[in-house]
Amino acid sequence: QVQLVQSGGGLVQAGNSLRLACTSSAQTIAPYNIAWFRQAPEKEREFVGSITPTSSTIYGASMKDRFAISRDDAENAVYLQMNSLEPGDTAVYYCAADLTSYSSRSGLYDYWGQGTQVTVAS
Repeated sequence: QVQLVQSGGGLVQAGNSLRLACTSSAQTIAPYNIAWFRQAPEKEREFVGSITPTSSTIYGASMKDRFAISRDDAENAVYLQMNSLEPGDTAVYYCAADLTSYSSRSGLYDYWGQGTQVTVAS
């Protein structure tokens, strides 16, 4: 099993940037596809994007313009860089890992982080 630990959330003003991190203290996440999802109150979970072990990325609709996913295997971490944040980006953000899938379908991911709140104030 992979235990994912997230960090970097918080309150930010609209227009600013924030970087979330997804790491594991006990295992290497280098072999895993890592995805980011978000869920706003009373809305369905939404795919933000994912990254493969070779750093290929895919993004959800309208995400690529302002969001970027990267990984640093030396740090055993995957990052979600969020720029030009808008109040509509307010949500709980989750990272998820899977060995075989980097799909937008959340049900295909075996391991999940604890979630981190991002609140964007107008």
